Amino acid sequence: MLEAQDLHKVFKNNSQQLHVLKGINLKIGQGEIVSIIGPSGAGKSTLLHILGGLDSPTQGQVSFKGTDIYKLADRDLSRIRNQDMGFVFQFYHLFSEFNVLENVLLPALCKRERLSWAQLKEKAFSLLKCVGLEDRKDHLPSQLSGGEQQRTAIARALINSPQILFCDEPTGNLDSKTGGEVMEMIKRLNQENNMTVVLVTHNEEVAKIADRTLHLRDGILVN
Repeated sequence: MLEAQDLHKVFKNNSQQLHVLKGINLKIGQGEIVSIIGPSGAGKSTLLHILGGLDSPTQGQVSFKGTDIYKLADRDLSRIRNQDMGFVFQFYHLFSEFNVLENVLLPALCKRERLSWAQLKEKAFSLLKCVGLEDRKDHLPSQLSGGEQQRTAIARALINSPQILFCDEPTGNLDSKTGGEVMEMIKRLNQENNMTVVLVTHNEEVAKIADRTLHLRDGILVN
């Protein structure tokens, strides 16, 4: 489903260069959970963003279902991110002025599916039930706990039925109990929907849900 070939990422600051990724090669299959682990600052988030089409590599290519995504026009890459990929971030990135249901609906409104407003709301409410937040649909993010905000973010990531879910430190702001519940939910969604999951974390306990764990060291992935 996803393949990276010879990925390099170099950040430039005036005359200095920081070579974060140094020739990453990676293949991820349909329905697989792959965790990428490493210390803070190792470049895990940079790698995830490149794999998900959020940041371009300095060198190399990323193929999603056989298509090199960085050779696509911005419009076409945006459509793949919206329709085929879901993203869960450490800091949730919920819109504070929108309630839970509205936050979940936003990617579906961008997709412009041929569904009525009532059908979209029903789909969003079904996802909120799946993550145990049906009673919080009218609450603002500021009225939620950290775990509830992260579950809202997961529901939002799933509204367009993505084929692959990218998770960037999804438990980083949660206590161990809530973090464990969130990871159990991601594992369940993977099993029920055969959804591919790419997870980056510095937490070895979180990484254990994966079928395969890779370590990012000195800009290179190792088994």
